[in-house]
Amino acid sequence: MAKLMINRNKKEGTIAPEIYGHFSEHLGRCIYEGLYVGENSEIPNVNGMRTDVVEALKEIKIPVLRWPGGCFADEYHWKDGIGPKENRKKMVNTHWGGVVEDNSFGTHEFFELCRQLGCKTYINGNLGSGTVQEMSEWVEYMTFNGVSPMADLRKKNGHEEPWTIDYFGVGNENWGCGGNMRPQYYADEYRRYQTYVRNYDPQKPIQKICGGANVDDYDWTRKVLETTHDHTVPEFHGFMDGLSLHYYVHPEGWEIKGSATDFDEEVWYKTLKKALYMETLVERHGKIMDQYDPDKKIGMIVDEWGCWFTVEPGTNPGFLYQQNTIRDALVAGITLNIFNKHCDRVKMANLAQMVNVLQSVILTEGPKMIKTPTYHVFHMYRHHQGATLLNSTLTGVGETGIGEWKVPEVTESVSEDAEHIITVTLNNLSADEEKEIEIAFAGDEHVYSVKEAKVVSAEMHAHNTFDVPELVKEEEFTAYKKCGNGIKVMLPPCSVVELRLQ
Repeated sequence: MAKLMINRNKKEGTIAPEIYGHFSEHLGRCIYEGLYVGENSEIPNVNGMRTDVVEALKEIKIPVLRWPGGCFADEYHWKDGIGPKENRKKMVNTHWGGVVEDNSFGTHEFFELCRQLGCKTYINGNLGSGTVQEMSEWVEYMTFNGVSPMADLRKKNGHEEPWTIDYFGVGNENWGCGGNMRPQYYADEYRRYQTYVRNYDPQKPIQKICGGANVDDYDWTRKVLETTHDHTVPEFHGFMDGLSLHYYVHPEGWEIKGSATDFDEEVWYKTLKKALYMETLVERHGKIMDQYDPDKKIGMIVDEWGCWFTVEPGTNPGFLYQQNTIRDALVAGITLNIFNKHCDRVKMANLAQMVNVLQSVILTEGPKMIKTPTYHVFHMYRHHQGATLLNSTLTGVGETGIGEWKVPEVTESVSEDAEHIITVTLNNLSADEEKEIEIAFAGDEHVYSVKEAKVVSAEMHAHNTFDVPELVKEEEFTAYKKCGNGIKVMLPPCSVVELRLQ
């Protein structure tokens, strides 16, 4: 029998709540129709933000939200999105669908959304097509609490007090859509631009995020760090608080991608195998970071991750709208377990994207809203936020899969919160077989009981629709029994399971 051995005496770090972060770009129907409908909409809203979506997102304890991009960030000029809405510039969103962007959702609206969600703010600045002055003035506009041209402009536009920027990304994907730069060139630009991202309030320092690699471009990571850390003097430390990493799961490759709902068992395993590749990326990029930052003061920020499939038939290809099945739930569970177990280096991650785009947690259609299978995984895993990672080891677990696409039967992570409740999250990657796991505790005579147990499980193609909105959802999990001081669990196929032990 497979066994999960937990050692409560071996604590391995704190799981940053920001690992469970999200991403909202001016892309398709993520912001407009998804998050923001405007103050005059018939859809219930508070200051333009959809009430149903905001309330659903609050239930999964959104810790941080990234905005305005993505590729959109490096063509976004923030002054277009402030002031009276009738005077705001209109533009064509050349990256995403060629539709008109009217800038009715801008800086003030973003901070209002974060206020309603109760989450931290992650702003991505325009390095690709913007100037140092533009970026510097935006930071001043948002955070300066004094007399200055930008602070005065903010007050004129109706917000007397400054906001707090928790994280600021200096550009996005500057190896690609953010300027097609070489790593050394971007790193020099990063050094210059970040200098002018001023900390106007020393009590609320801005965490600065440097643009990192695409997937396995280890050369980018190495050369960026070589350049940013060259000739660095001690007082210059802290100019980089995070280095980003982007990775999307494309089961059929970048060009084809593959359907979100029409796939066979081989593609099921191929998808999960590619999701597991995140561990290799975190470890290998992490080793390069260790050479320059052995104390792990610079966080790895995986600010774009998730499944990227072919868009749903009949939708705008530039809107990246896709369905979300139990396969997505497994990708989320696998990936979040990986981030948890690497919490010494991974300090933030942002699922792409929050609503109506790629692997979203919510889909909307007019006044209707549904929660996806991925939403329910985030809802279960919220208990890991801010908890202490416990040492855990799986033994007796084999592989499942087809041909070259073999994956572990089970993945897991374990944490303990401030109330000493232990959260165990388990994924059964098999498409058709149950798996029994014994949960045991090393050197611990305490007899554990199950405080709460939940499962998300269904046939691998199962997904929620606006006609059948709760086909896949969290349900009570009862397939467990006590054994000694531990628990025996029978995991259904295609499942994400959470047990809360005390």
